[in-house]
Amino acid sequence: MHIPDGYIGLQTSIPLLVTMIACWTAALAKVKKTLRMRQAPMLALAAAFCFVIMMFNVPIPGGTTGHATGAVLVAILLGPWAACIAVSLAIIIQALLFADGGILAIGANCFNIGVIMPFVGWWIYRLIAGSAPAQSVRHRIGGAVAGYLGLTVAAVVTGIQFGLQPLLRDEFDRAMYAPFGLHIAVPIMALEHLLVFGFVEALVTGLVIAAFQRTAPEMIPARVRTGITPRALVPRIALALGILVVLTPLGLYLPEKFQAGAAWGEWSAEEIQEEISRVSGGRERYIPAGLQRAEERGWKALLPGYNLPGKEEAPLSTLSLTYILSGAIGVIVLGFLILLAARVFARKDEADVPPTVDARPRRT
Repeated sequence: MHIPDGYIGLQTSIPLLVTMIACWTAALAKVKKTLRMRQAPMLALAAAFCFVIMMFNVPIPGGTTGHATGAVLVAILLGPWAACIAVSLAIIIQALLFADGGILAIGANCFNIGVIMPFVGWWIYRLIAGSAPAQSVRHRIGGAVAGYLGLTVAAVVTGIQFGLQPLLRDEFDRAMYAPFGLHIAVPIMALEHLLVFGFVEALVTGLVIAAFQRTAPEMIPARVRTGITPRALVPRIALALGILVVLTPLGLYLPEKFQAGAAWGEWSAEEIQEEISRVSGGRERYIPAGLQRAEERGWKALLPGYNLPGKEEAPLSTLSLTYILSGAIGVIVLGFLILLAARVFARKDEADVPPTVDARPRRT
């Protein structure tokens, strides 16, 4: 669901970037009113979790791949505005450092995954969970359903963005960007997520909520509020995140094992030629001009595709090591950026300030 560069035109990407600037401004204002310094580590961990969980590519055997995002889970635990910031930062780092999603498509990807998904999921979760006690099964069910529907709605919106691109034509009357219209893009994006990837998101969201119910029920909102993060949770969550980073090569091994191709709408130039030929019954075979430009003159990331530059065909064992390295780099960069920003934006209160010690001698 990460739109690469060359798949949407400026007519789509610029309005969505302007929309996201407004959303980020509102999110920062909202979070600045409620975020406390002691909550900043949790926000950093949330962004890092979203980054890492999106590295676990889940295959459809013989078909495409997809992944969970964690956006709805973060919205449930920290609120949708905080989720907007955490998910957006993860997407921006993915694009800048790893070329996972396009630079010009940052606005679109942040809108789809960082706004549509967490807000839709949060509203659905609140509808199902209501004010039930923190240990209630309604929180697990609500989280799972919210994750499933939040991801699916975001996928449909992405499909609409793809499907509108064939309206932009070149001098040969060929699509300049994503070549498949609404009648193809929307059903495919909807069905993939309704039948497979939505269940992955539901499983991740429901299981993490269940884990919090057992180990830290104070993190489960029994009403609409900003969560308070117990400091003791931070090292435990950081440890779990470290384990996930080490396990990220599963996102390489599973697609290889089940011979799954690239995610739909995230093909290389050669792959999109084949896809156009297949869909058109062999009548057409070309690389859209926008994608051609993006591949020739696009952003050169530090670790493109979470690999060393020019090492895309390296053995799977080597790729696994660079995948883990990329995961660690992403986590560290996100944590540093959020903790640095928290010093500027977060508010301090009594719980953030260590108690003072009166050193004056007492009278006896």
